[in-house]
Order: sequence, then structure tokens, then C-alpha cells
Amino acid sequence: MAPADVRVVEVLAALSLTTDLASGVPFEKGLRTCAVAEALAAAVGLDDGDRRVVFQAALLRAVGCTSHASENAGHFGDDVAFQAALKVLDPGDPAVFGAQLRSFGRWAGETAAPALAARFVEIAPTVGPVAGRSGCEVSRALGPRLGLEPAAVDALDEVYERWDGLGFPEGRSGDGLTLAARLLHAAEQAVLAHGAAGGGPAGAAAAVAEVRRRAGGHLDPDVAAALVTHADVVLAPLEATDVLAHVVAAEPPPRATLPFGRLDTLAQAFAVVADLKGRHLVGHSHRVADLAAAAAGLAGADDARTARLRSTALVHDLGRVVVPSSVWDRPGPLGPADVERVRLHTYWTQRVLARCPATAPLAAAASGHHERCDGSGYHRGVRAADLDPDARLLAVADAFAALTADRAHRPAVTPAAAAATLQEESLRGGLDRDAVAAVVEAAGLPRPRPAHPAGLSEREVEVVRLAAKGLSNKEIAARLVIRNGPSVTISRTSSTRRAGAPGPA
Repeated sequence: MAPADVRVVEVLAALSLTTDLASGVPFEKGLRTCAVAEALAAAVGLDDGDRRVVFQAALLRAVGCTSHASENAGHFGDDVAFQAALKVLDPGDPAVFGAQLRSFGRWAGETAAPALAARFVEIAPTVGPVAGRSGCEVSRALGPRLGLEPAAVDALDEVYERWDGLGFPEGRSGDGLTLAARLLHAAEQAVLAHGAAGGGPAGAAAAVAEVRRRAGGHLDPDVAAALVTHADVVLAPLEATDVLAHVVAAEPPPRATLPFGRLDTLAQAFAVVADLKGRHLVGHSHRVADLAAAAAGLAGADDARTARLRSTALVHDLGRVVVPSSVWDRPGPLGPADVERVRLHTYWTQRVLARCPATAPLAAAASGHHERCDGSGYHRGVRAADLDPDARLLAVADAFAALTADRAHRPAVTPAAAAATLQEESLRGGLDRDAVAAVVEAAGLPRPRPAHPAGLSEREVEVVRLAAKGLSNKEIAARLVIRNGPSVTISRTSSTRRAGAPGPA
């Protein structure tokens, strides 16, 4: 049973995990950055209000990361790998930056990498600020929906700024940067260096060394000095057995909750982040949510189930972010490797949602939207018996919304054509028949008449059912007269044969 209330921070943690995937960084990097930044804020003596600002900004540091994903993919092929490389580039240290550029673009192969590095140097001064402002716009749009402090949203505008003014989008520097952003910058670099060195004592030493090296360039020297001085305490959360539990416990007061039925107010942010991954995907998750909720109502679902299904639909595609935008935007066929990446996006949806208690009740149905009742779907390949009604309904709503929208590889089809396609799929056993009927009606089309195998009509199905009970032709005719008026005589043998044949007997 769904909990009566959920901790808001658990939902934000799930969003942080999503943006980890989109940014190409290790899973839970955002949680670790949040834990270190909060400990650093406490170490420098900030009060609960200011610590809360740092906590929120660090947790959702990458919330705008998909805003420029298609454009980044157009420039560099793999926008996810590009994001990961961007986070550690240090133009303030010529020797380090030169070495970083020599390895930049390796995701495209050794031959193509130098051209990507040259392209980065060429377009960064003009494209970087545009991309940065795009991310800021997303942060500012989502911040109020997520209940973030205004000062935390301000800090999110500065995630790519630097103390020395070599950052973007505005080139702010020194004390012109918010304190929350300066603390976040130091915490993030410490976490990245710690992870790259394998954690433990070696990781802690690497974190301290990296922060010390960047002091006065990328990082505020006073903030860097504070982290180095208090390293034992500030980096201790990185050794926590369960970093999610640590972050939830460390949230500065007030600790916000909301009724489970209101989860969709936060889930809308997941929809925005996921749908920004492709040029043709914007608005998809909201369309699926509207269809699924309306169909659930037509199917007789109560308010609680309808609200849960709407939240589930809003987060169903968050696993898309792990797949490069170049795949979603490709007009031609996908190769085997990319097909496999696409098939795994539902796995990542499941993994993120299941990781956080507040979103765990949504995980099974959300990650099952590409499963099929006959076992032909993905990623688990389960059959109808293992799919709950919400998963079956969501699968149909997702398919209808996708078919009726343009995609990179095909134009949209009409609602009527989409309905016909889904009905055919239900006849083949792939989609739930009742779910198809509910979604089609929710889309404003006539509710499909019940469909039966081999094109049998309702009357013919009734004949088969009566014959299966052992009734004679005379008895069947009598039953049909009573129920339906004038009788017709149909051979039991031919009717039975037709029921199992691909066409008329």
C-alpha cells in the first residue's frame, strides 16, 4: 500500500539520480556531492537556512542538464559522455587543460577525438553561454515546482561559473558568485576526484589534492582552504554505507513532506528532464499522463489509483536520459548496440525509482511500459500475469501518444490509425484489450467494440461458447432465439474450426 506521506527529499534524490545518468557521472554522484556540500556548509558555520540552500543546490546541481542535449549531441556525438568530460575541464591551469584536451572526445574513438577537441575549443566561447543559459532557464522553471529556496535556484545558475571568471554563461567571478555555488563547486570537484581515485584513503587524498590545486582558479581559495582543513569531517559521508539514507537524514530543517497522492506535483520535473532528451520528445510524458489518467477514470479507477497512475506516467521515461540524444534524434535505423541501449532505458527507470522509498511504489508499472502481455516486450520480457493493470494501461497510453506524434524516423499517424494499430496488437496478444479500449475512448475516439480471434462476431462467439458446453444445434438455436430474437443454425463443427483458424472456415 502506498504511504500516506512521502519525504520530498526522497523524490528530489530520485531526480538527482536521473540527472547523474544524463550527465555521464557515476550513479549517486549527486547524492555524494550533496552530502559533502552540506558537511562543508556546516563546517564553515552556516545556519540551517543557508545550509538548506546549499543542500538543495548540490542535490539538484544538474537539473537542467538535458536542456541542450540534442545540440550537444549534434556537436559531439554523445551528449552524455560530453557532459561527463565538461565537469572536470580546467581552463585555468594550462598544463592540465592541455592534457585534458588531448584525451577529450575519446568516446568517439581515437581517430575522431582530435577533431572533437578542436571543435570544442572553436565553439565553446559562443555555444557554451547559450547552453548554460538554456540550463538556467530549466532550473528556474522547475525550481518553484520542486519547492526549492529562491537562493538555491540562483546558485543553480552558477554551476558552470568559476572563481577566476573563466566559466559560463555569464563569466561571473570572485565574490560575485553566491556562497552556495562556491561551496558546491568545491564539493563537486572533491567528489569527482575521490571517485576517480577509487575512494577510501587514496580517494580522500586525491580529493584534497584536487581542491588544493584548483584553489584560486576554479575554486574560491577560502572555501578550498576550509574543505582541506576540515577534510576528515567533510569527506566522511563518502564512506557511508548508504549515501541516500545519509542525505535524507542530513536534510536541514524544515523537512518537507507531501501526501503520496500529490506526488505528481514533483513528478512533472522528471517529465521535463526526460522529454528534453530528444527533439521530438518534448511533451510526451505529459501526454501519456493525461491519457493514462483519463483512461483509468473510464475504467472505473478510484481517485487514489488515478493519481498514482498519473505520477507513474510522468516518470515512466526518465531512463531515456542515459541514452545519447543522437540515438533518439536519428532518422535512420539503429544498429544492434543502440537498439540494446534503447531497450535498457526501462531498466534505468526501474533502478532509479526503486532506489528511493518515495518513488519505489511507482517503479514496477513505470518500468513496464514497453512490456507486452505475450512476453515480447522489454526489458524483463514478462507476460500478462506479471503485469499489473497500471502497467498494462500505461503501455497502451505510451504507445498511443508515441504513434500520434512525430518521431525522427517517421511522421505522426492519425488518432484513428493509432487506435487501429493498438487494436491489432491487442488481437495478437501484445496489449491488454480492455486497456486499449479505455485509452482509445480517453483519446476522444469511439470505444472499440470487443474484438475476438479470427474475426468472430459476438453472436458467433456465443455459439462457440454454447457448443463448448456440449449443447446441440437445437439447444443452441433455442438459446439464441431467447436471447437475440430469430435464430440461425450454424454447424458446431464449422464454428469450432473457425474459432481456431486464422480466417473464415
